[in-house]
Amino acid sequence: MKIAVPKAPCPDECRVALVPSLVPKLMKAGHTVMIENNAGQAAGFPNEHFQKEGARVAENRRTLLEEADAVFMVRDQSLFPSQPPAMIEPYHEGQILIGFFNPLMEIDKAKSLAQKKVSAFAMELIPRISRAQSMDALSSMAGLSGYKAVLLAANALPRIFPLMMTAAGSLAPAKVFVVGAGVTGLQACATAKRLGALVSAYDVRPVVKEQVESVGAQFIEFDLETQSAEDDKGYAVAQNDAFYARQREEMAKVLALHHVVITTAGVPGKKAPILITEEMVRGMEPHSVIVDAVADLGGNCELTEPGRTIVKYGVTIIGPVNLPSTMAYHASQLLAKNITSLFGHITDKDGGPMINLQEEITVEALLCHQGEIINARVREAAGLPPIELSPQTKK
Repeated sequence: MKIAVPKAPCPDECRVALVPSLVPKLMKAGHTVMIENNAGQAAGFPNEHFQKEGARVAENRRTLLEEADAVFMVRDQSLFPSQPPAMIEPYHEGQILIGFFNPLMEIDKAKSLAQKKVSAFAMELIPRISRAQSMDALSSMAGLSGYKAVLLAANALPRIFPLMMTAAGSLAPAKVFVVGAGVTGLQACATAKRLGALVSAYDVRPVVKEQVESVGAQFIEFDLETQSAEDDKGYAVAQNDAFYARQREEMAKVLALHHVVITTAGVPGKKAPILITEEMVRGMEPHSVIVDAVADLGGNCELTEPGRTIVKYGVTIIGPVNLPSTMAYHASQLLAKNITSLFGHITDKDGGPMINLQEEITVEALLCHQGEIINARVREAAGLPPIELSPQTKK
């Protein structure tokens, strides 16, 4: 197959969906690789590195996409803030698309892709099972986000993270509180701990207590009913308003005791819940720092302004968006591995496409195929009835 790798519009996005080191593996499987001119430049992968490994460089984006059998992308172009909302790429029937599509929140976009009769695989929909770990792009990117969130906090905090003993006296370590103990939160805990801070964490799922403690943080428990806080895929589920109100009461007491708060709590396909109110920020110690790592989803803090750093009541509130893009070199390496692993899963031994609609990874990740939205969660969000899938479709 002809694989196309288009360029993302930096500075909105600096990652690239394929790195030079993975080109030989694709070519060995019988594929040809074409990248848009300077597609990897912003991530630290110039054209020459791709060409050295056998990839071709295309100057014309439209021609590149029209000729491709498969397209590896970071995110669909229409999802970028700097692009026109109605921007339409020249995708064609039977083409395989792999990338981030935000399908649970961009229902109209999912329907538009289905109408083009492309086979679109959304990296957000990869199931969290052991067989799919090499394809789990959400986890790959979440780990980087947790790491960078702590660095942003350390840079903004007017005190150091570790205990330091000097001839002039001892300096007490900073106290860091992480809200949410998914992949982002656990990496934030681990990074803050390595920097010498005293780290605490909270999650609505009590089952993650052992994971929090394994990275050196203290797990804080609130007196809340949380038995239904996790779905069968291990993700946190949305709670009712009464639960969040009670949670905020408990959390306000904890926030006042910490210098840094990193929020990472998100529910797939939904706006991030407000866990920190304006009144709670008012009660924090002056010069404290909040890094809202889910600012892309609206943020866990009521005062968060996505893409901006503000100061309210003496507290610095940082709302970073697309944190993985700020570490584009390594983020691209991880994402490219995730995408090529999925691509290998949906192709046969001769390099041809094979889409088995009875296989768990394929049917979960498949957003649309042959004119139909396939993923059950996206169909439900779109108000569509369940669909009966044939055992196997081979193009």
